[in-house]
This record gives sequence, structure tokens and C-alpha cells, in this order.
Amino acid sequence: MDESLVKRLEAAVVRLEALSIGGSRQVAAPEDGGDASATDPSIVAFDDLISQYVARVTSAAEKIGGKVLDVSKAIAEAFSVERELLVKIKQTQKPDMAGLIEFLKPLNEAIGKASALAEGRRSDFSHHLKTGADSLAALAWIAYTGKDCGMSMPIAHVEESWQMAEFYCNKVLVEYRNKDVNHVEWAKALKELYLPGLRDYVKAHYPLGPVWNATGKIAAAAPAKAAPTRGAPAPALPPPPPASLFSSETAQPSSAAPKEGMSAVFAELNSGKPVTSGLKKVTADMKTKNRADRSGIVTAPEKGSRAGSSSFSKSGPPKLELQMGRKWVVENQIGRNNLVIDDCDSKQTVYMFGCKNSVLQIQGKVNNITVDNCTKMGVVFKDVVAACEIVNCSGLEVQCQGSAPTISVDNTAGCQLYLSKDALGASIMSAKSSEINVLVPGSEPDGDWGEHALPQQYIHVYKDGQFVTTPVSHSGG
Repeated sequence: MDESLVKRLEAAVVRLEALSIGGSRQVAAPEDGGDASATDPSIVAFDDLISQYVARVTSAAEKIGGKVLDVSKAIAEAFSVERELLVKIKQTQKPDMAGLIEFLKPLNEAIGKASALAEGRRSDFSHHLKTGADSLAALAWIAYTGKDCGMSMPIAHVEESWQMAEFYCNKVLVEYRNKDVNHVEWAKALKELYLPGLRDYVKAHYPLGPVWNATGKIAAAAPAKAAPTRGAPAPALPPPPPASLFSSETAQPSSAAPKEGMSAVFAELNSGKPVTSGLKKVTADMKTKNRADRSGIVTAPEKGSRAGSSSFSKSGPPKLELQMGRKWVVENQIGRNNLVIDDCDSKQTVYMFGCKNSVLQIQGKVNNITVDNCTKMGVVFKDVVAACEIVNCSGLEVQCQGSAPTISVDNTAGCQLYLSKDALGASIMSAKSSEINVLVPGSEPDGDWGEHALPQQYIHVYKDGQFVTTPVSHSGG
């Protein structure tokens, strides 16, 4: 009992120190319910989440410094903003859609700061920045308003959001596991912030979403347009554009119908960009495409590759569509890091062709996945019924989060396969391929990933009337 009391007192001291540092950001005025929030179990638990998990991320980042510390501070700020919103939700009536967008604007802006760090020129810590920026989409669980709002329930949303960030987090772990323990510590701390940290918090306090105060004050709506008066500053930017901004700027949803209502709110939050970014500057997609066009050189296809593929990828329009209700076609996508197929079933197939410098996430079970003639691609999928086939590709990274009975790699140079525990029984077939590495999870839940290079050289010896083939093993001397 005494030990438990000591731990509670220590946690209280940490919260008081955070309040003293945060100033007015953390301490609410009495009329805003500051006294009540100090004793509310859900707010106290969120403070504990910040003091335990967020503090571990920033502590590890301080040992690294640079942009890793910058993105970690942005993560801490986003969690602090979410804490403020949780306090306000307990004092506020549920707003309408326009009011909700305005209410969540501070969180959107905080997430946008982290996203801005991950944009621009590639740095030595690009994977760290992408991990941190993408992970903050998990905070959008606070926008859940019901089963018809267009997003997963809060617990599932946190888990799904981390899955995309984990794609880059695994790269950090693999790159630094034998080089710098500080980077490994940071990556593990960030994962634990969401799983189990934020997930368990949401599960304990808000499994069905935030609970608004039916008798509380009315949330302030977005300011209405008014004619400018003489001497007054220029009017504010108009309200956020409709959901079409999401389909052209960030993850392309698989459903053909445009998202409306709460889906638009979630889309803007998940984009990690300020809600008016589309009105102020050239989109990141356009800039990425321009860089690829300036620096990339289309080479002649190798023997055995699809005839005319290079000219098709140069001139063909980008596609992400369902054809005949059975086949998802993803073609000619360049520089799109948030392609998503989220409405699929086990009878459908996915065919990817001519894509470069992009990431595709398949959220559901499909029958077959084929990646053909793609370069520097990332593919994340859950379950496949038949096989995942990779052919005529280079620089691919494929992550299986569920099960896959067969994975085939043909005429491919450079392929990293990340397998979940459920996929360890997969049969991996390779032909005319090089630099294939398979990464498997460690025996412990927090253990390092094990990396295994598949052989690409063989010795053939004629013995007893037949050839006996054995792979070449390297001692590494």
C-alpha cells in the first residue's frame, strides 16, 4: 500500500512540474473547468500517459538531437493540445459539423507542424520524421461521433493509424539496431506511446468516442464571412475545402463516392496538414512529381519485362480504381505515400503496375496481390488468400501484417519482406532475383527484428547420377 501511494505522489509531482512549465497552456481558468479537470479520472489518466510515454519519447530524442528532437517536441505538443480538447469536451455541447471542424482546428494545426518536418528535402532522419508525423493520425480518434461517421471506432482507429507509421518505424529499427541504441530506444518508445499507451487509454475511458456535455456551453463556430470595413485587415481564409482535398492530397480512399460529413473532418486531420493548406501553396504531391520528372531517367526495360512498359508509365494516367467489382488496379502512381484500399474483400485481387516512390496500404483481406514493374515502392497488407507476387521490380519493401501462404519474387533487384508472426509459415519462392532480405519479429514482444538474406548464389554438383544444388553461404569474414 505504501509503495502504491509513493508512486501516485510521484506521478502527481510530475504533473505539477509539467503544469508549471506549460503555464497557461496547461492550467485552465476556473470558469473553463480547470479545477474539475484536475481530478477527473480520464484527464488524470491522460496526464499520466503524457508523463510516462510521451516523456520517454522526448527523453530518447534528446540523446539524438536535431530533427528527431524537433519532431518529438511536435508530438508532445500535439498530445498537449489533445489534452486541452478533452477538457473542453467535458464542458461543451456536441457541435454541428462546421463547429466540430473549428473545434478540432488546434489539433489539426499541431499535427501539421509534425507533417511539415517530414516534407521537403530528404534528410538522414527521414524515416524518423515520417514515423512521427504519420503516427499522429492516431490522435484523430477524438473526432469519432458514431458508427456512421466514416471512420473506425476509436480503439481500432489508433491501431490502424500506427500500422502505417510502423512501416517507417521498422526501417529505423533495422537501420540502427547494430549502430546506435538511442535510435532504437526512440523507435520503441514511440511505438509504446500508441501501443499500448494511447490504445489502452482510449479503451479504458473512451471506447465509444468522446462524451460531450449535453448541458455545457455551445462550441464556438467558425467566424462567418463579413464585408470588410475601412481600415480593417483582410478577411480570413474561407472554411476548409470539401473532402475532395483529401482525395487529391493524401490517402486516396478506395470507395468511389466522395466522403462527406465526419469523414471529411477525419480526412483533414489524418492528412497531417493545416486545413487551408490547399489554398496557400502547391501541394506536396505536385512537388514530388516535379522532382521525379527532373531527376529520374526512364531506362529501357530488362529482358523478360512487359513490352512497352516504360512508355506507358511515362504517359499513362494514374489510376486507383475497382474494375468489374473484382480487380483493384493501381497504375502510374508517382510520389504518393498514402495510397489506401480500404473497401476490399477476399474475392478481389490487387494489381499494381508502373508505380514509383509510393506506398500502398491494403486494409483488409484480398485474394491475390501482384506488384509488377514498380520501383522504390512500399506495400503494406494484412491478409492474402492465395499469394503476393512481385515481378520485374526494384527497391521494394513489402510488409505482411497478417497471413500469406505464398510470396513469390521474380526478376526483382532489392526486396525487403517484413513478416508478422502469422506469416512465418509462408512459402517464399524466388527466381532471377537479388538482394532479398526477410525480416521476422523477435521471440520477445519488444525484441529486435531478425534479418535473413535469401541466397542468390548456388553450387551445382553432379553426384550419383544427378545434380545436387546447395546455396552459397557467406561467413562474413
